[in-house]
Amino acid sequence: QALLVESGGGLVQAGGSLKLSCAASGRTFSRYAMGWFRQAPGKEREFVGGIRWSDESTDYADSVKGRFTISSDNAKNTVYLQMNSLKPEDTGVYYCAASPLTGIRRVTSEYFYWGQGTQVTVSS
Repeated sequence: QALLVESGGGLVQAGGSLKLSCAASGRTFSRYAMGWFRQAPGKEREFVGGIRWSDESTDYADSVKGRFTISSDNAKNTVYLQMNSLKPEDTGVYYCAASPLTGIRRVTSEYFYWGQGTQVTVSS
């Protein structure tokens, strides 16, 4: 059974950094794209960025471009989200997800597997 487990969330001051991890197991994800999404209270889940295992190509939402970096470690079946220059508006539950579709998708319905999420809180 496919399993995605996020870790690394926490409380950080504005301007600080956090690095999230997403460990994948239970199936082969090498042909999948991995996405990071976040959901703030009362808001819809939104795309943050994604990466393809096959060529490590990435895509980012405009709101995080230049501050967040996604990387992967195929040997560890783990994807990372390095978040720098954090802002209070980055607060939310961060989820990783896997999509078997071509390219890096930005729509939640196109991701088949989801982690349980990890809370990120940025204080002002």
